[in-house]
Amino acid sequence: MSASRSPIQAFGQGMANWSEKWIPNPFLFAVLLTIIAYIAANVATPDGPIENVRNWYGGFWTLLTFAMQMVLILVTGYAVADSDLVSNYLDKLAAWPDNNSQAAALTGVVGMFGGYFHWGVGLIVGAIFAIFVARAGYKRGKTFHYPILCAAGYTSQVIWHVGPSTSAGLLSATEDHPFVDTIGVVPLSESVFTVYALGIAVLVLITVTITLYFLAPEEENATGIEDYAPSLLDADIEALSEPTDPEPQTDGGVEQATPADRINDSRLIAYLLALGMLVYIVDYLAQVGTIGEALDLNLFNFIFITLGLFLHKTPRAYMEAIRDATEGAAGIILQFPFYAGILGIISGSGLSDLIAEALLDIATPATFPVIAWLLGGVMNLFVPSGGGEWGIIGGIIGGTAVELGVPPGKAIIAYGTGDMWTNMFQPFWAIPLLGLTKVRARDILGYTMIIMIVLTPVFGLGLYFLPY
Repeated sequence: MSASRSPIQAFGQGMANWSEKWIPNPFLFAVLLTIIAYIAANVATPDGPIENVRNWYGGFWTLLTFAMQMVLILVTGYAVADSDLVSNYLDKLAAWPDNNSQAAALTGVVGMFGGYFHWGVGLIVGAIFAIFVARAGYKRGKTFHYPILCAAGYTSQVIWHVGPSTSAGLLSATEDHPFVDTIGVVPLSESVFTVYALGIAVLVLITVTITLYFLAPEEENATGIEDYAPSLLDADIEALSEPTDPEPQTDGGVEQATPADRINDSRLIAYLLALGMLVYIVDYLAQVGTIGEALDLNLFNFIFITLGLFLHKTPRAYMEAIRDATEGAAGIILQFPFYAGILGIISGSGLSDLIAEALLDIATPATFPVIAWLLGGVMNLFVPSGGGEWGIIGGIIGGTAVELGVPPGKAIIAYGTGDMWTNMFQPFWAIPLLGLTKVRARDILGYTMIIMIVLTPVFGLGLYFLPY
């Protein structure tokens, strides 16, 4: 690897060194926020220490359904992105760029398009496409700067919360969600399928693409994939996760397919199941009329399970793809009960009302989206899950919006913009991408931090001036 580093690379390594030294595991952040919420509730509300322990436990299990829905979004999106059909198209598209600027910009565009429609798809598609572009350049004797390609792949996480996989929007569109008494059921036609959200998405796509284009170094200053991950030059992406299925039975050295093997590898079973699911989806959408009114967390996951079965073609192949994806869901599984406990403290003690009153004192209907954006961005540094974060502060943001006369859908978009904005500083969701691409957080953080900085005035002005 080249010994010389650009100022951006040096900046990224410095930030990564700092974060590795001072930033604890996200689970410990959940514990820290629990302690902070507990102390604040004891100090600022009439509830005492024992009552707030009860509040904490009372909320601890309230987000289990939501947690499972978030796990399914991640693993079903991963499985779709990891399919042969998607990989084959990405491999062909990867041959288009001729220089570093084109390579970085195209990788960002592909990652952001994937992330807009599904944050799990975008995360894995961005990683795979970064590898494919770097590998295609290497095979043609070109050196595409591998760290910026990986950073460009991660930009899927700076657009997702204004797209259809928005965790805050999908939860708010689901019947009996935790804040239904505050904001009601808010269909996606009032959040992500609005001019407001689409305007933010377009601004992100244009700004990030241009930024990546000009951030890319010249070829003589680039460091290629061969210096970071030579093992990926010829590797099949799907082979990166070793299968753990038992060896097939043999008879004299000849593999014998058992009835169980034939069922596991049956395309007929996978297609019949997927077809039945597709019939329900089409029938439901026909009854409701518009996808903006129909789509909620359950239907969204149902659609991607259906798509995954069609793409992987057999029950065994689909199950293997889901298994490969589950490691990335560990944080959701463990942390969500603690997020729910924090929600129990702040809502049960009345602390949420005090926070909402403080927001009402400083916010106006015009400035509230900007304040919600900043609040979402700061909270994301401590709760690196858009869904978990919304579970904690969704009632506060939604309730304040209602008091100010701001449409709840607009507040959801403003919050989501903050959440995705600081993803470029908080690399928690980059873990699957880092595992696939074989780079470290410090290799990409300098580029993603610059993207966050460039987007700051874009988001502030967009949230204030764009029509709803």
